[in-house]
Amino acid sequence: MTASKELLEQIAQQERELILDHFTEDDAWALGSLIVEEAKKRQARIAIDIRRPGQILFHAALEGATPDNEEWIRRKSNVVFRFGKASFAVGINLALADTTIDKKSFVSPAEFSPHGGAFPIRVRGCGIVACATVSGLPQEEDHALVTYCLGQFINSNR
Repeated sequence: MTASKELLEQIAQQERELILDHFTEDDAWALGSLIVEEAKKRQARIAIDIRRPGQILFHAALEGATPDNEEWIRRKSNVVFRFGKASFAVGINLALADTTIDKKSFVSPAEFSPHGGAFPIRVRGCGIVACATVSGLPQEEDHALVTYCLGQFINSNR
């Protein structure tokens, strides 16, 4: 990945556009299932997670996913809930500033991973209500899979 202001703006645009009118437990199941189906088409060996702080709403480990993917999911979703942005955006900001999450924000890298794949689920008028995370692909691909499927989910519910 080459960190750039252009890539950061692209992610910011996704965050502005990928907003839902509501997000229920049934929506979490539908979005998670959509990500599973898309991942299977791509033969991606990943784990998928949709959660609120303190509550897992959807979780799946596809063939080839490892226990390490679970740890990455936890740490990447912590970034979304702490900083209110896609984990990929946080990582790019850090790279552009030539620093690390522990130096800039005084948090442990054992708890927070600013790598692509966790994306905030926002509800119009409410803000962030959940986080969708993929782990197992290179970080750009984790991010792209989540945002593609979230876009498909939003379009199918219009």
